[in-house]
Amino acid sequence: MTALPVAGRDRVRRAAAGLIRADARAVTLMVTLNGLAAVAGLAGPWLLGRVIDTVAAGTGSVAAVDHLALGILLCTLGQILLSRSALVAGHRFGERTAARIRERFLDRVLALPAAVVERVPAGDLAARGTADVGAVAFTLRDAVPEVLIAAAQAIFVLVAVFLLDPLLGAVGVAGLSGIAVATRWYLRRARSAYLDEGAAGSVLADELASTIAGARTVEAFGLQQRRLTAGRAAVGRARRTRVRTLFLRSVLFPVVDLSYVVPVVAVLLLGGALYVDGRITLGAVAAAALYLRQLAVPLDAILIWLEQLQSTGASFARVEGLAGLPAVVPAAGTAPAGDRIEVRGVRYAYDGGRDVLRDVDLTVRPGERLAVVGPSGAGKSTLGRLLAGVDRPGAGTVTVGGVPIADLPPDLLRRQVVLVTQEQHVFRDAIRDNLTIAAPDATDEELMAALALVGADWVAELPYGLGTRLGGGDLALDGARAQQLALARVVLADPHTVVLDEATALLDPATARDAERALAAVLHDRTVIAIAHRLQTAHDADRVAVMEAGRLVELGTHDELVAAGATYAALWRTWHG
Repeated sequence: MTALPVAGRDRVRRAAAGLIRADARAVTLMVTLNGLAAVAGLAGPWLLGRVIDTVAAGTGSVAAVDHLALGILLCTLGQILLSRSALVAGHRFGERTAARIRERFLDRVLALPAAVVERVPAGDLAARGTADVGAVAFTLRDAVPEVLIAAAQAIFVLVAVFLLDPLLGAVGVAGLSGIAVATRWYLRRARSAYLDEGAAGSVLADELASTIAGARTVEAFGLQQRRLTAGRAAVGRARRTRVRTLFLRSVLFPVVDLSYVVPVVAVLLLGGALYVDGRITLGAVAAAALYLRQLAVPLDAILIWLEQLQSTGASFARVEGLAGLPAVVPAAGTAPAGDRIEVRGVRYAYDGGRDVLRDVDLTVRPGERLAVVGPSGAGKSTLGRLLAGVDRPGAGTVTVGGVPIADLPPDLLRRQVVLVTQEQHVFRDAIRDNLTIAAPDATDEELMAALALVGADWVAELPYGLGTRLGGGDLALDGARAQQLALARVVLADPHTVVLDEATALLDPATARDAERALAAVLHDRTVIAIAHRLQTAHDADRVAVMEAGRLVELGTHDELVAAGATYAALWRTWHG
């Protein structure tokens, strides 16, 4: 398995900045509304201080106090309306941005070469596409707007305290130093802790997915205890990483709660002394204390969301990590000029191991039926994957019409070469959607014609026809019908070459006969490359390519190779009897 990468801090910052630039107008509106709401919120404590000074001086009338009280009410209402408008704008920004992240993640996954997708842990990829993308979307929708509002309020409150009296402002800020120390301690540890938690969750998901997928094998070979041990180890790791992040929060929040009280007490003590000396009014002291007490609300919002922001930062790094994987890059130049497939000097090894293929040269003529045979481990299936463009050769070239097969974009590749294996996937979706994967613009008439060609007449008898949903609690397909859908996709893709890797080997004999009849209809007038584990396939082919220890050792017709008395002849005698 190849571990999925995690994006670095610089990559995450660039990606976040790009998302902000993509919706800059909404961000500007959100910031402006937040600023206005923060300014409106400052008026209340200042007006209340004016009320206290007016009453204390005994010079103000009841009407003047009423006017000040009305001002407090109006400013409070204005703050509520502006904050709500800012929140609405923030939520809209969050939803649009979350949609961009989901679409970009899906595009990146679909652009990955099939070989890469097969080698990364399925649980990790699924966790990033669900839990991590969901966490980022939730934060963008809820956390970002609230944090922006809270940050604007906190900044304006601190400025207001300094304007009332610089000394009181300095004391208030000094009293908040405990929050700064605790937050710095938390941030230095949080990112790695949340990345470890996300990785542990992916390992757990992968363990569960592989155990469920292989449940029959586990039961047949008595592997229950081994799988339980592996599962418990994954659960234990997930628990340890979760406890680590809980510990970080258990230190941060008590320190923060205590730090809220310190600046208020300090300002009241110092303000009282200054008031006694006549250097400040009672209203100014009260306003400063109220401002600092009011500061607890936005700081609470920021610190409560701080955990979510750290967790989301780790999730975003995992989502953006897919950008570090190689994507399918369309070949520069024209489409393939012809259907001839040529293999020249090909060498291939899996993940830096020993060469599975060595110095393979082969030409597949348009319209011929070529069987690739050899003992187990000879490299037959690997050669088939290279011919189908699933893998890229480590050295040498595999071309169709003079263009490297692995460089073709997926839509063009499907019209050139298609690999049909023993395993076929049916999506939990309508039959129509399962088919239009191969031909997005196909009409219902074309879909039904493809199904009829492979003998899938049962679709027309379903109550909802092509709209019938498959999988889950809906219609379940047996192996033969799933294979028919897969072959109908091949018909719709209409490639000139089909690579078969024992497409009916896992079916029972009666079912296999029906599938082979459907397969014969699909293969008519196409180039066929059959990875043959049963030599009857080789007997009926136009030519036979014999693989041994990763090399192409013989090439010719069945009769020629039997007469030569070499590797193929020995395989034929062993198989035939």
